[in-house]
Amino acid sequence: MNKNNILKVSFMALMAAPALALAQADMPPTNDLPNPYITQAGYFKLPAGRDWGSSSTVDLDIDGESIWIAERCGANINACVNNPDVNSVMLFDKDGNLLRSFGAGYIAWPHGIHVDFEGNVWIADARGTDQMQDYAGEAYGHQVHKFSPTGVHLMSLGRKGGGRDEEYFYTPNDVLVAPDGSIFVGEGHSSAEGSPNRVHKFDADGNHLLSFGEWGMEPGQFRQPHGLAMDSKGRLFVADRGNDRIQIFDQEGNLLDVWYQFSRNSGVFIDKHDVLYAADSESGSVNPDHGAWTRGIRVGSAITGEVEFLIPDPQPDCRGTCTAEGVVADKHGNIFGAEVGPVGGVKRYVRPVK
Repeated sequence: MNKNNILKVSFMALMAAPALALAQADMPPTNDLPNPYITQAGYFKLPAGRDWGSSSTVDLDIDGESIWIAERCGANINACVNNPDVNSVMLFDKDGNLLRSFGAGYIAWPHGIHVDFEGNVWIADARGTDQMQDYAGEAYGHQVHKFSPTGVHLMSLGRKGGGRDEEYFYTPNDVLVAPDGSIFVGEGHSSAEGSPNRVHKFDADGNHLLSFGEWGMEPGQFRQPHGLAMDSKGRLFVADRGNDRIQIFDQEGNLLDVWYQFSRNSGVFIDKHDVLYAADSESGSVNPDHGAWTRGIRVGSAITGEVEFLIPDPQPDCRGTCTAEGVVADKHGNIFGAEVGPVGGVKRYVRPVK
């Protein structure tokens, strides 16, 4: 990566947003909200003999109702590397039946998923074999992979096995393809000071265009850019989990706004009506400093920033990342939350018909 391509958020862009950002940083929790949804567990049916492991990855097929899930091969850490013949990427129909699966041998730790406008499936692999003790095989992981809808491997971004500093990636969290084919990748699963924390932009052919952000707590900086979404205006929403906020950028990396009202987000999804779904999987259980906020899925507007609903964690006393980390909604308004654990699997949330 050429240093000249690393875009630092401009002083003028930072000056446009901090007044609101600073005012929101200590805002009271948005907990007192209605929950019109019913929780459904066990909706998706795995083949006999296979159990759900951890997942933070769920997205919607281009048909508007089938669901893509990438799951960590029955466990969480290292299971896909230790079981290289297990397919981690799965497509389910609207009734929860498994249609097909693929991805065995390519992905060490599926973390982010995105289905583009052509139906291709992109996976961000946020872990690598370098993080395993006593691993003696070929290094892989820390890449972003593009598959056709039937599982043909089409492209990889990043160096196999990972890269740091002027290379990429190290622990990429999520990937998003814009309507013009531009590819955005959020890098940095660690919130530790000095760790890689930035967003990259590539063209449709995978050529690197620019990067923005770095580790930090100021506007325009990141501590775990954990999830990506884009609204109808083309604005890029970044779930800046370690900083308990969403940051909004234009597609050239200029900061537009900072929102705290959707809580500490692991995952974020925006539908075609600009309804924003934000998954907080850590408040209280993993991040005690954010304990006043109720863990769960908040639903609101990507245009106004208003939060309308809160689906609280179905197991509020659970210790860990118990509720949804990844989130998506189908064309019928049903919400799907992918869980890392100790629960694991994917829950469905539906609104009763009145």
